[in-house]
Amino acid sequence: METGWVRGTPDPVEFLPNPLKLDLTRLVIGVVRPDSRAMQAQIETLRALATRHAGPGTVETAISNVAITLARQTTPRTIGVFQPRFCLVLQGAKEVTIGERRMRYDPSNYFIASLEVPASGCIIEASASHPYIGLSMALDPDALAALITDTPARTDRETASFAVSPVTTQLLDPWARLMALLDAPQDIAVLAPMIEREILYRLLQGPQGSVLRQIARSDSRLGQVRRAIAWIREHYDQPLRIEALAELAGMSAASFHRHFKAATAMSPLQYQKCLRLQQAGSSRLRP
Repeated sequence: METGWVRGTPDPVEFLPNPLKLDLTRLVIGVVRPDSRAMQAQIETLRALATRHAGPGTVETAISNVAITLARQTTPRTIGVFQPRFCLVLQGAKEVTIGERRMRYDPSNYFIASLEVPASGCIIEASASHPYIGLSMALDPDALAALITDTPARTDRETASFAVSPVTTQLLDPWARLMALLDAPQDIAVLAPMIEREILYRLLQGPQGSVLRQIARSDSRLGQVRRAIAWIREHYDQPLRIEALAELAGMSAASFHRHFKAATAMSPLQYQKCLRLQQAGSSRLRP
C-alpha cells in the first residue's frame, strides 16, 4: 500500500541484475561477472556470521555503528526518516521509496543514504526458510572527512543523496573480516575502526564516492543542503521560508530549490510535510 505522502506516481523500481542468481549454463562466455562465484562464497560466509549474532528485528552489535536485521516474513510499508547509513543485504530484498524514486536492493547491490531523508520502506523477500538478512553501518561525516585527506582528489558532480550500486568482492572482503570480530570481541576495540576505515575507503572509490565526499565537506552542495535540512527537522512545525533557508545554505533561492530537490527527490515544502505526517508515529527507518 502506498503511503500517499508525496505527489505523483513513483518511478519504476530501480534495481541491478543479480549476478548471484544468473544461470551460468545459459549465458555466453564473457557475459557473467568473473567474480560471481567469489561473491557468492563471501556472502555465504557473511550470512553465517550475521545469522549467528542476529536476533528478531534489528540488533545493534558490539561493533559501534553496525547493526544486523533479520526478518522471517515480508513487512508492510513503514514511513520514517532514513539516517545516513550504508546497507548490505545478504539474503532477501528490500524496497524503499524516497520522493518519487523507488529502489530495490538485494545481495547484488548495496544502498546508501547520506542525508536524513523522509522515506517509506518494506522487506519484499523473506520467509521462515530464507529470512531477510541485512547489515547496516552508520556513516560518520568526520570519519569520511579524515579519510578524504588521504585519497586522490576527484571532481564531483551534483548527485542525489541516496542510491543503489553494485556489490563488489573488494567491498565484501572487509565486511567479512569486520563481522568475524563478533566472534573475537576482545579484538573489536583495536581492529574494528581500521576495518571500518577500509570499508569507507572502498565506498569512496566506488560509484557513490561523490556522495560520500560531499557529505564530508561542509562547503559542498550536499553539505549546504544538510544545513537547511537540520533547520527544517528542528523547526518542522514552524512556517517555512525558502529565502531564509537559501540564505542559511549560502545559495540563491532558485539554486537552493534545485539542489535540495536533486539531493532529496522532493521540494523543501514536501520534506517538511513528510516530517509533519510522521510525528504521530515518529520513527527512524533502517535502510
